[in-house]
Amino acid sequence: MRPRSQVDRAAPGTLEDVDISLSSDFATAVPEMAVSWEAVPVAEPELLLLNEPLAEELGLDPAWLRGDGLPFLAGGRGVAQAYAGHQFGGYSPRLGDGRALLLGELTGADGRLRDLHLKGSGRTPFARGGDGLAAVGPMLREYVVSEAMHALGIPTTRSLAVVSTGAVVQREEPLAGAVLARVASSHLRVGSFQYARNTGDVDLLRRLADLAIARHYPGSTHLELFDHVVAAQASLVARWMHVGFIHGVMNTDNMTISGETIDYGPCAFMEAYDTSTTYSSIDHRGRYAFGNQPIVAEWNLARLAEALLPLFADDQDKAVELAMEVLGTFSTRFEEAWISGTRRKLGVSGEVKPLLKDLLVLMQENHVDYTSFFHLLGKAARGDAEPARSLFLDLAGIDAWIARWRELGPDAEEMDRVNPVYIPRNHLVEEALAAGAAGDLAPLHNLLEAVTSPYGERPGLHHFAAPAPQDFSATYRTFCGT
Repeated sequence: MRPRSQVDRAAPGTLEDVDISLSSDFATAVPEMAVSWEAVPVAEPELLLLNEPLAEELGLDPAWLRGDGLPFLAGGRGVAQAYAGHQFGGYSPRLGDGRALLLGELTGADGRLRDLHLKGSGRTPFARGGDGLAAVGPMLREYVVSEAMHALGIPTTRSLAVVSTGAVVQREEPLAGAVLARVASSHLRVGSFQYARNTGDVDLLRRLADLAIARHYPGSTHLELFDHVVAAQASLVARWMHVGFIHGVMNTDNMTISGETIDYGPCAFMEAYDTSTTYSSIDHRGRYAFGNQPIVAEWNLARLAEALLPLFADDQDKAVELAMEVLGTFSTRFEEAWISGTRRKLGVSGEVKPLLKDLLVLMQENHVDYTSFFHLLGKAARGDAEPARSLFLDLAGIDAWIARWRELGPDAEEMDRVNPVYIPRNHLVEEALAAGAAGDLAPLHNLLEAVTSPYGERPGLHHFAAPAPQDFSATYRTFCGT
């Protein structure tokens, strides 16, 4: 790890020639973890996507962003944040923003403080041999999936804009370059605390924890901070699984303190229900498979506990005892969140564990599309079970299950409120990204129209509710985009 004394300290920065005020809370609180840096200049930025509702929420004028403010979305001076992380179980003491910059913190029209961040803005001292750039396709993916997650009510970073840079990014083939402007409650992550702890500077660790408390959980003690993060992550992962979302790269540097989903690299939505599903091209052993996500989240939180130990108590044994007591609540919290959300998906109350267990076995054995089934089950609650049962080969099995479920008096309206019709189905995402990279954004806009209003069937959108062709799903892989 680079010694702290060699890390450039970032002075509070502003963006030149941009009529907007950004604060520098992170750089001021923990300058040892902030490297002042300038984004690669973009000579001829071209706006591909602008999230106008989010811009207005932030107090930014969309017309200005489309015109004179466009450079604000593509570059400027900010700080590259230092952090560490366990990547697929292996610890890296110095990761950091290798291709990203925190431009600063912005107070929105609603009074909330949020980070404004660029992704794909060029090499920083943390780049570790990478070019620091991003291609159009992966940035469009993050925009689509993060906005779909927001529409599903799942805590997430948000995408403000995607800007084409005009540069060529060399991957397996030459690709058009782009920058994503991203908004988050903060970019503090488990890996941030691992980095601070690894310096041996308890004062730095304390300042980082105090920043996280002030930003996310005001008035908390350091142990209560950990408790809040455990609760937030238990809820988040349960919400992911309610909609079949597979993060794909649940490294500790991709787990936020705020409880927001971050990093939409090799992510995907599960098609046929199978707990072992993984689409990531780099997850060779299935570490981050759909069914492993709660286990991995708890493992990551244990690493956070280790980093925070000096703040829990002066006596290490006591600190470990306190940490284990809080960490031990994760599984119960996750189970409660998972069962509570599943009750809503099934439209019933009371004891549902046996019913749910039998359903999931049936779905896995019959390779049933996860999203389609729960959506069509709403029709069964209204008396028409055929669309849902037709997804199964074992008709006797699903008929028996539906009979048991109907005895509980399912609420179809409740089901419709939580079971999406439209998600970013993998084949549609790939089609839209390929067209977008070739300069045709119409398919992407059509997909966004569907997934940002995911509940309730709408005329003309049947295509967006249909499962992927079987030959597509069998070979589908996602990539980080770095």
